[in-house]
Amino acid sequence: MTRRLHDSGVRAWHLQCMSLGSVGLCVVLWIRAKTVDQDERGNAERRALFVGLWPPTIWLIGDSLERLE
Repeated sequence: MTRRLHDSGVRAWHLQCMSLGSVGLCVVLWIRAKTVDQDERGNAERRALFVGLWPPTIWLIGDSLERLE
């Protein structure tokens, strides 16, 4: 998988920036979850937590690409 990503032009810093961006998206979604009514709050918080699981995965894929470079 990392070889295909590298061959398609994706570099490690691309994925590291995406990882940091997903942290920001998680924070924005979490803050937004506090502004919705009580009926929708649980779903909004779960969405924020789901996005919060992305950064470590994306960062580790970037690390794999960095070792390949």
